Amino acid sequence: MTENSAPAQHPHGHNPNPDPGLYRTQPVSFVRRGARLNPGRQAAWDRMSPHAVLEVPRDRADTSVAPNSHLQLEQVYGRTAPLVVDIGCGQGESTLAGAQARPEANFLAVEVYTPGVAALLLGMETHELENIRAVQANAPEVLDHLLPEASADEIWIFFPDPWHKARHHKRRLVSPTLVPKLERVLRDGGTLRLATDWEDYAWQMREVLDDAAALRNVHDGFAPRFDTRPLTSFENKAHRAGREIFDLTYTRVPR
Repeated sequence: MTENSAPAQHPHGHNPNPDPGLYRTQPVSFVRRGARLNPGRQAAWDRMSPHAVLEVPRDRADTSVAPNSHLQLEQVYGRTAPLVVDIGCGQGESTLAGAQARPEANFLAVEVYTPGVAALLLGMETHELENIRAVQANAPEVLDHLLPEASADEIWIFFPDPWHKARHHKRRLVSPTLVPKLERVLRDGGTLRLATDWEDYAWQMREVLDDAAALRNVHDGFAPRFDTRPLTSFENKAHRAGREIFDLTYTRVPR
């Protein structure tokens, strides 16, 4: 499924001899959480993961992606179709809703949280969806190494970790370092959709993306809610806390 082969790994994807000098210098797309699965999700994982969770060549970390590991998309999905990449899909609610609404498109869910991927797999099985694949990897490395240039019709980044304390803002995913990765992977005319429930992060997203040479704000400000984005349990929690939801939509300027 990829052009590269993986180095030796622990059977569960963890490197038994981690490099103590390995520290990422750029923001990552996740916070590590527990990986224990309830019986229903474990059963779904056992049935679905061999088909739907992509094996990824790793670098030195168990969520990394080895350089020059481009996916062969037609081989992965068994067809040629528009590609939608859902970064940080959580429990897969947006991916599942999108895949049901757009059966003609291929969906790639990027998520390192194993219970979240298992919930996605359970949803795929329940709705008999064949147009979704998942990858457990750090999203910037997926954009850098795994996805070919101009391969995505859409990229979604819904409710990334807000790192709401000021001293942690440098860890936010949507930053100037992410922009060239998005620009590389989006096809000409492709769409970038974002949503957050933290106002200061929403304005940071706008500032970063409005400065991008190859991205144009479709609405010259915040966007209306994307029709296919479902009202998730996470978003309901934000509403209960009194936080407003901010959407943004950008398009990739032709090369």
